[in-house]
Formats: sequence, C-alpha cells, structure tokens
Amino acid sequence: MTQTRLLTPVLIAGCVILLVNFAIRSSFGLFQIPIAEEFDWLRADFSMAIAIQNLAWGIGQPIFGALAERIGDRRAIVMGALLYALGLVLSAFATTPLAHQTLEFLVGFGIAGTGFGVILAVVGRAASDAHRSMALAIATAAGSMGQVVGPPLAEALLAIMPWQSVFLVFAAAILAVLLCLPMMAAPERASRAELEQSMGQVLNRAFRDPSYTLIFLGFFSCGYQLAFITAHFPAFVTEMCGPIAPGGMLHNMGITTTSALGAMSLAVIGLANIIGTLTAGWLGNHFQRKNLLALIYTARTVILVWFILTPITPATVLIFAALMGALWLATVPLTSGLVAHIYGLRYMGTLYGFVFLSHQLGGFLGVWLGGRLYDIYGDYTMVWWIGIAVGAFSALVHLPIHERRSPSPA
Repeated sequence: MTQTRLLTPVLIAGCVILLVNFAIRSSFGLFQIPIAEEFDWLRADFSMAIAIQNLAWGIGQPIFGALAERIGDRRAIVMGALLYALGLVLSAFATTPLAHQTLEFLVGFGIAGTGFGVILAVVGRAASDAHRSMALAIATAAGSMGQVVGPPLAEALLAIMPWQSVFLVFAAAILAVLLCLPMMAAPERASRAELEQSMGQVLNRAFRDPSYTLIFLGFFSCGYQLAFITAHFPAFVTEMCGPIAPGGMLHNMGITTTSALGAMSLAVIGLANIIGTLTAGWLGNHFQRKNLLALIYTARTVILVWFILTPITPATVLIFAALMGALWLATVPLTSGLVAHIYGLRYMGTLYGFVFLSHQLGGFLGVWLGGRLYDIYGDYTMVWWIGIAVGAFSALVHLPIHERRSPSPA
C-alpha cells in the first residue's frame, strides 16, 4: 500500500542514523590541534588523515550503494557501522601519522555505509512522489543537526577526558544506531520498466548522458568547500580571529576562547543549514533543481569572497557561519533528487554514490590542500581562493543540465 504520510518510520530511523553519523564526522576538526600538539605532527599530517577519510568515504559510497541494492539496506548499514566503530577504536591507540592515515580508510568506509548514499536511497523509496523532495531534505537536515550537537559535545568531552577516550565514546554511539534498523524497511517504488533493467544497463545509460557528467563535476566544489571548512575552520578561527571581548554577549554565553568560538561556529553552520536544507527541499518541489543548485553555488562564491576580504572578528565568523550554513547541505536533497528524477529510484543509491564520489574527491583535495598549503605559507588564504574558483565553476556547469527523465532503452 502506498504511504502518503511524510513522516514515516523509515524517515525517523534514517534521521537518527544520519544525525549520529554527522555528529561524529563533523567533530574531527577539533582534534587537529590536540593530536598535532601531543605527537608534534605537522598540520599536514593530520590533514592527510582526514583527507584520506573523505576519499575513502567517496570510494565507499557507490560500493555501499551497490551492496545495499544487492544484499539489502540493513545489512549494508550494519557493515558500515561496524567499520566506523572499528576505525574509531583503533585510531584511539594510533600514535603515528601513517597509522592514523591508514585507519581513516576504515572510518571513511564506515561513514559511507551509514551516510547519505545508503540512507537517502531508502528514504527516497519510502516516500511518495509528492513528499520525496521534502523527505530527502528532512533526512539531510538531520545530518545538519548532528553538526549542531557534535562539535560542542566533542569540545565538552575534550575538556574532561583525553581525545582517545572521546574516540571510544563516538564508537559506542555509532554502534547504538543499529537499534533503529528494524524501522528501515522501505517499499519498492520503482516502475516496472526500472525493475526490468539491470544495474549495468542503468549505469551505462547514466555514464553516457552528458547531464550525469555535469552533475558529477558540479558536486566537486561542494565537497571541497565543506570538507575544508569542517576540518580546518576551528583551527583557522583559533589562530586568526580577534579576541573575545570580556563582558560581551559571547563571553557571557561561556564562549571565552577562540577555540570555543571555532566549535560554536560549526554548530551555527549546522543550525542554519537545517533551515536552508528544508527550504531547498520545499523549493525542489516547485522549481528546477539544476537552477536552484546554480544559485546556491553562486551565493556560496559571493559569501566566501566577502569573508576572506573582511577582517576576521568573532562577529564576522558567526555571520559567515550563518550564511554558509544556510547553503551547507542544501545541495544534497537537490542533487540526490535530481538523480532520482532523471534516472529513477531502482538504483538511486549506486548512481548517487558515484556522484558523491566527486564530492569526496573535492573533500580530499580541500582537506589535504588546507594542511599542505598552511605548512608552506603559514595561512589558509590560497585554499580559500581555490574554493571560490571551484564554486564559480559549479554554478556554471549546472546550467546546461537537462532536467528530464532519461529514456529507458527499448
């Protein structure tokens, strides 16, 4: 029987899994300075570990999408959670850059198995046509809520325990989401024509379609910008921001150091993105998604230019976090919805997984370049300008996309 409700058990369970996944993932930037100081690492050493995590996440996304479509969504999620937890536990005992960098492959694959590619495909199949765009937006916003609670929680935990113990707490949290799995059962909503096609046929059709290539290329800058900011923004704020004024609003809220401001800025990004993502989901039901994506990337470019040309103060940090946050994951429901609209629901997880690989290639470059160029120049200026350039590129490449259902082979 067709479900006409927006709020379904699948959507609720998907939101919980994504919230915990992203609460942990968005907190890794807070470990940059503590780990580097404990082991006397270069900034590029830990940055490479996070960059590898992003790359492994991207490589793992189409793999887990295909696994979910072959062996079942819930089995794929269990595999992802186990890899995530194992990578975190082993990382807590790693003491060399090479060990951390190697273990981030496990963490990255774990994020893939419990992240957007698998969860959004299940949510998309469980939703009706009328509610699909909004359901995808709500699930994406749950990931943003993870970013609201994750960094401040990590900052609080780091104040009372060593970073190794925080990793163990995170491992227990990702395993706990497996309690939601009984709710993750989505009906099959693919058309008869889609069900009769093999995965190879659908992938071949998509790979030969210029629009799919443009979607792939356009998602690169999103990964670059988001991963760089997530991994390096707390350190950037700690080092570059002006002091917190005693007796001011932030000081009275308990934000007395630039380190705490860096953690708070990630939470502000996540909070603003809840509104932005839900708005994007609603707009995706009324306007062409490709045009909305072009507008989002244009707006990001303008915001980045303003931020790096303006003196860095607590006020500008929070304004930037709010503005960038409103556009942060707004691309995800629009991009995943665009893939589902053009190529159907049957293999949405795999198709979106390949597109997400582009996102994570950008994420790898953003995180690695952040650390590498910082060590060379002593600041992040060049990395910011590269982010502006790729954002403008993404705004342009979305315009020629043909937003229509791709015809099935005869």
